Amino acid sequence: QVQLVESGGGLGQAGGSLRLSCAASSGDTFSTYRICWFRQAPGKEREFVAAITRGGVVAYYADSVRGRFAISRDNSRNTVYLQMNSLESEDSAVYFCAGRVDNGDQYYLPTDYDVWGQGTQVTVSS
Repeated sequence: QVQLVESGGGLGQAGGSLRLSCAASSGDTFSTYRICWFRQAPGKEREFVAAITRGGVVAYYADSVRGRFAISRDNSRNTVYLQMNSLESEDSAVYFCAGRVDNGDQYYLPTDYDVWGQGTQVTVSS
């Protein structure tokens, strides 16, 4: 089973950018995994942010981040990235990456994923 570790969180400025990374421990299995970013703000439900298929060609975004965030992956480095641009205060949350074997179906719920990172805090100041 692949293990995931997020990094890159911290304090960002409204209108600025941050880049999150999700590094996997296994190169043999990582390339078969669909990877998704979720986020959870205090007092709110964990919500879908973005997902990327195992080949990195197709990406999906929540309406709230479409046009501002970009998900990508580099399977040679066993890493998925989330480029966050035009940050808003509403983007403040703990960001998690999650994975599951990609069988071609679409998954958007936290319960659809069985491998999780520990989360990284993103705080946007204005």
